[in-house]
Order: sequence, then structure tokens, then C-alpha cells
Amino acid sequence: MSVTQAESRAQAGSLSSVDSELSAEKQAARARAKALQRKWMVVNAAIRIVSLVVVLGGWEYFGRQINPVLFTYPTAVANAAVKMIASGELWKYLSQSLIVLAAGLALAAILGIALGLIMARFWAIDIALDTYITALYSIPSVALVPVLVLWIGFETSAKIAVVFLFTFFPMVINTYQGVKNVDSRLIEVGRAFRCSERQLWSNIVLPAAVPFIVAGLRLAIGRGLIGMVLADLYTAITGIGYLISRYASIYRTDAMFVPIVTLGILGISLTGVLRFVERRVAPWMHQSDRE
Repeated sequence: MSVTQAESRAQAGSLSSVDSELSAEKQAARARAKALQRKWMVVNAAIRIVSLVVVLGGWEYFGRQINPVLFTYPTAVANAAVKMIASGELWKYLSQSLIVLAAGLALAAILGIALGLIMARFWAIDIALDTYITALYSIPSVALVPVLVLWIGFETSAKIAVVFLFTFFPMVINTYQGVKNVDSRLIEVGRAFRCSERQLWSNIVLPAAVPFIVAGLRLAIGRGLIGMVLADLYTAITGIGYLISRYASIYRTDAMFVPIVTLGILGISLTGVLRFVERRVAPWMHQSDRE
């Protein structure tokens, strides 16, 4: 064997040992990151549980000291919830409101995102519509509910219009801001590589605007729940708003809090589903969480 061959084999062996050391270090770093992530998940869960116990315990203690006509406490709400669930009353009225929420939120998401993208893309449309979007968003949405009822009536279509009114503008504004806040240097790099307009939007603009669009959806969910209840109260008295109004009128505070707590749980659940979808559609937004 020549000296040159021996040296090349020695170099190859040293390179392979270096590669194996690097791979071992990467695996160790990933293991440490996963362990740290699990630790933070346990800590977060513990904090949430302690916070929930403290809040419910304080509510239970102080709620029992107040006249039940004026206030209530968690065990009474739980007992009322069991009765309403067993009788099917809660689901009957909740399902009516959920249909309205789903329809209004879906329409607002589709049309709001589309209009936000169009306004951000075409400056003439932006100038033409910006004043009206700002003005309508500045007006309290509840002030426009009687007008919608006057135009559309008291049926389900009016309720969907109310939810749409509450959720449309956050989608438009957040989508518009998301596109406008895309780093101009990324656009310049894409154009330098001769990307088409479709490629610029699909590979650069839309991925960069996803965080803003998701934030708009989160705002829309909260506003949509408010609009859903207001629609129940202002139009035909049905849905979960009817439950709140009915039990408040007969001073059943424990039963009145059941749909109120249900709305809170519904908001948390919808936000959790949105975060799950966000992790699937835009995993790069949570890349730092896994490192």
C-alpha cells in the first residue's frame, strides 16, 4: 500500500469520526430540546391547574356568601348544567347558535381574507375602500344590528348577517396588514430570481402573512361569539342567548351561568382548534417552540 493511499484512508477515517461526533451532538441537542419542551409543558399545565383551582375555589367561597338571586357559585352551576344537558335543553339551543356562528364566521373569513388581499395588492382599490373600512370598523357593531334587523328581518339570515358584521372587519384589516408587513427584501429576492406574480404570492407573501391572518381569526372568534348572542337577543329569541335571557328573567342565576360558561368553553375550544390547524398549515411559526 502506498503512502498516499494510507493518508487518504486516514483522512477518510478522521472525517467519518467527525461526522459521527457531529451526528451524536445533534441527537443529544435534540434530546435536550425535547426534555426542555416536556418540562415547560408540565410547568404550564401545573400553573393552569393551580390557577383554575384558585379561581374556582375563590368563586365557590365568595359566591356562597352572596344572595343566590344576584350571584351563584361553581357547584350550583355544575348541578344546573347536568340537568340541562340530561334534558337536552342546552344542546337544543346551543346547536341553533352554532349554525349561525359557523355560517357567519365562514363567510367573514372567505370574503374578509379575499378583500384584504385585493386591497393590499391593488393600490387603487386600497385608496377607494380604506376610508369606508375604517369608518365602518370604528362604528360600534351593536349600533348597526337594529338596521340589519330592519332590512333583513328576524330569521336566521339576519343572525348570520350580525355575526358576519362582527367578524368581517378584523379579517380584512389583519390580512391587509399582514401583506403590507411582508419584508420588502424578500420580495426583491423573489423578483431577482424572476419569480412570477403567482410564485411571489404563494411562496413569499401568503406564508409571511399567515400570522396576521391567524390573529384575525382569533379576534373574529371572540367577536363572533358576542355577535351570536346579540343576534339571539335582537332577532327571534332563540339560541343560547334565549337561555340567558329566559333564566335571567326568572332569577335562576345558576342556570343563567350555564350558557355563559358554555360560551367561554366554546371560545377556548375554537381557539385551540385554530392553533392545531395553524401548526399543521404553518409549522414554521412554531419552529422556535420545538428547538
